[in-house]
Amino acid sequence: MPTPDNRVVLTIEEAAQRLGIGRTTMYALIKTGQIRTVTIGRLRRIPTFCLDEYVRNLLAEPTPLDHAA
Repeated sequence: MPTPDNRVVLTIEEAAQRLGIGRTTMYALIKTGQIRTVTIGRLRRIPTFCLDEYVRNLLAEPTPLDHAA
């Protein structure tokens, strides 16, 4: 299910697909506050910039590979 690049918000399923993760993992990231969401009426949506923000935060965190020789 491709999404147009000009969309400002995505469903949870669309956001998970865009990151290449499962729906359950996406819900876990939302629950822990790692990915922010907005409520529009009764719908929960993820602004696309919040996905970019999440990936930037991942890049900023040191990983075990960063310390490998």
